[in-house]
Amino acid sequence: MITKEIIAKDLLSIGAVFLRPEEPFTWASGIKSPIYCDNRLTLSAPAVREHVEAGLAETVKKYYPQCEMLMGTSTAGIAHAAITATILGLPMGYVRGEAKTHGRNNKIEGRMEPGTKVVVIEDLISTGGSSIEVVEALREAGAEVLGIVSIFTYGMKKGLERIAAAQTENHSLCDLDALVEVAAKEGYISAEWPERILAFRNNPSDESWIR
Repeated sequence: MITKEIIAKDLLSIGAVFLRPEEPFTWASGIKSPIYCDNRLTLSAPAVREHVEAGLAETVKKYYPQCEMLMGTSTAGIAHAAITATILGLPMGYVRGEAKTHGRNNKIEGRMEPGTKVVVIEDLISTGGSSIEVVEALREAGAEVLGIVSIFTYGMKKGLERIAAAQTENHSLCDLDALVEVAAKEGYISAEWPERILAFRNNPSDESWIR
C-alpha cells in the first residue's frame, strides 16, 4: 500500500516539493510561499514514478471501482493518467486548457461516449480552479465525473470550497500536513517550521508566518 508518508519522502527526495521557508518563493499571484511544487519531476525518477502511479491506481480502485475511463489534466496530468490507465487496463484521454483552433477544434482528446464514468487525474491541487474547469468541460460533454485523484494537495480553503461547490471530491496521495511532518522528521526543515507553513496554507495572504 502506498501511504502519504511514502509519497512525502519521495517528493522531498527528488525536490518535486521543495520547502524554503527562510527564503520564500513568490507565486504568479504575488503571494509569498514557503513551498514550491513541481510534480513533473516524478516522471524522470523511475522509483518515485512507480510509487506515484501505483498509488494513483490504488486510489482509483478504492474510491471509484466503477470507473470506466481516466482523464488527465493538461499538461501535467496527461502522463500520469496514461500510466495509471495502463495499470488499470482502462481507456484514457485528456482535457486541453483551451480548445484547438484547427482541425476538429477538440477540447477533449480521446473517444468518450456520453454517460462514461470518468475519474480526473491531476498532479497538484492548490486553489482548485484548473481542476474544476476540467470537471465542467467533461460534464458538458456528457461524462459522469466520479471525482478527482491527485498526487498532492495543499488543502487550501479556497480549493476545498471550490471542489465542494462543484459537487465533486478529491483524493490526494499526499497533502501538506503529511509533508511538513515528514520534512521535519527527516531534517529538511527545523522543528519550528511545520506550524508556520501550515499557517501559510490556512491564510496565504497573511505573511506573518515569515517573521
